[in-house]
Amino acid sequence: MSPLDFTAWDWQRIFLGEVPASFYAEILLRMAVVYIILMVSMRSLGKRMAAQLTRNETAAMVSLAAAIGVPILSPERGLLPPVIIAVIVICLSRFIASIAAQNEKIETMTQGKIDTLVKDAVMDVAVMTRTRITRERIMAQLRKDQVKHLGEVKRLYLEANGNFTIIKSDKPKPGLPVIPENDIAFLAELKSQETLVCDVCGNENKSQSRSEVCFNCSHTQWIMAVG
Repeated sequence: MSPLDFTAWDWQRIFLGEVPASFYAEILLRMAVVYIILMVSMRSLGKRMAAQLTRNETAAMVSLAAAIGVPILSPERGLLPPVIIAVIVICLSRFIASIAAQNEKIETMTQGKIDTLVKDAVMDVAVMTRTRITRERIMAQLRKDQVKHLGEVKRLYLEANGNFTIIKSDKPKPGLPVIPENDIAFLAELKSQETLVCDVCGNENKSQSRSEVCFNCSHTQWIMAVG
């Protein structure tokens, strides 16, 4: 549109655009074709497309969305290019998945790897920094899994697809509470132990001295563990 042709508050342009009215009937056909393309593409990519997506499948879905969205509303764009792009995306995605299934290194390269966020009731600060997972995000996940303190956690994994997996300890020990500090009533119900743990990562203070520096995260904030 030329600046000279622009008219402010042109309600017909705002709501109907600059296409003839007959194009809106054509949109119905375009939408139906695009819908079929998407359904066939997702079916061809496998059942994972209906569940938690991997990086490979997310890239395929974004590529399909970028290719298919424009032809629906753009009268000068045909429907054949999206079909070609969909075929290419499906073939490439299936090819990568096939190679990844046979080669563990390629699978790790394309899908990522599992990271251990909590090990034996202690948060791994280095892994948290690398994966950009915050302390509060871990706390929220543990609360969701009905965990009251870190002493109940044997392992907390960050899966390659971004999900969290928790393995609880068979023999819980006193640990850092995951209950929010403002929930004073609930915290009061938890039985305090005579053990100091790091208020940042949950590491146990062996010397029980509040001036001790945590060797895991280098902080000096200590609180009483609960159990």
